[in-house]
Formats: sequence, structure tokens, C-alpha cells
Amino acid sequence: MKFKVDENLPVEVAEFLRTRGFDAQTVYDENLIGAEDASIFMVCQSEERIILTMDLDFADLQRYPPVDTAGIVVLRLNQQRRDYILAFMPRLIRLLETEHVAGSLCIVDEIRTRIRKAR
Repeated sequence: MKFKVDENLPVEVAEFLRTRGFDAQTVYDENLIGAEDASIFMVCQSEERIILTMDLDFADLQRYPPVDTAGIVVLRLNQQRRDYILAFMPRLIRLLETEHVAGSLCIVDEIRTRIRKAR
């Protein structure tokens, strides 16, 4: 799996993913800091990367239809502290290894995961 970690997540998230064998880049890696969501969406589509973000704008199926994407994962955690997010990552990895997220929007919190498959 290939990921693009949005700027609203700690860069350590990408490091965590890399240490587990995933291809992970951050928006910082490609100088996309402050870029419009639409630009990030298009880059992820062209690179076939899963968008990993806390930005609810990416949950808008009209603006960002997941149909031709590697997947969109929106984290909706109760806390946004770096250590809290990093502690959550092993659970997210287990989920992503069991769910097929390509073409889907996944909204993940501490209790549940909602997956909207593309139509």
C-alpha cells in the first residue's frame, strides 16, 4: 500500500508506516504544504496513494469521489495529540490490512469504521 500523509497529521505517521514496509510520503515531501485539497486529491490519484488525513473535507463524496482512488482514510479521533495519533496507528494498520479500501472512503474513529464503497 502507498500512502500520502496530510499535513494535519504528524510526520511520524509516515515514518511509522515506512518502518512497517509501506510506501508513505507526506505532503511536506512534495512541497504540497498549504495546497488546495483538490490538488492533493489529484496528486494522490496520479500516484495511486491512499490519502490519510484528519480533514473532513475529503469526506465530501461530491467533491472527492473515491471511485478512481487508492482510497481515502479520514481519521476522526477524540484527541489530536501526536502521541495519541501514533498510538492509534497499529489499529489502523490492522484495519487496512483486512479491508479493501481502494475506491472507498473510510472514516475511522476509536470505536468504529465506516466504509463507503464507490458506486
